Amino acid sequence: MNLQDTPGDAAPPVIDGPAAWQAAVFWGVDAALARGARHLTWVDPDFDSWPLDDPALLQRLTAWLRLPQRRLVLLARHYDEVPRRFPRFTAWRRDFAHAIDAWQAPQELSQDLPMLLLDDGPISVQLIDDLHWRGRAAADPRAATLWRERVDVVLQRSEPGFAASTLGL
Repeated sequence: MNLQDTPGDAAPPVIDGPAAWQAAVFWGVDAALARGARHLTWVDPDFDSWPLDDPALLQRLTAWLRLPQRRLVLLARHYDEVPRRFPRFTAWRRDFAHAIDAWQAPQELSQDLPMLLLDDGPISVQLIDDLHWRGRAAADPRAATLWRERVDVVLQRSEPGFAASTLGL
């Protein structure tokens, strides 16, 4: 199945506002899932503007993560506010801890983290200007490959973050 065969996913959305950014995240997830992606990477300094608690998004990700060899990788500067702002996502993440890797970027690299969604193919969604809510969503293999290479450099130096559960003594 190619990207053009999926209803509603034929053209990448224009990102020109907060609602458009969230719609683009949905587009990126839907397009990746439609093409059979096995790997999604989400990068953001703190995931503040992502629709992480949206039940429809979690439902899509649940169905996807139940398939074999699926992986969601999160990379952030910190996850301090995620449990408070996104309790549904935090609880959901515990159920899929085996398929979700959350990484914390080292301080010297965390200042330049993009707001980015990538799959293992051509899909990329980036918020370029978070002040004016401008971004780019694309099914461009070259751009996605360049982003994966840049993110991999940071991931190689990152440490696990956002534990799925906390252990008390």
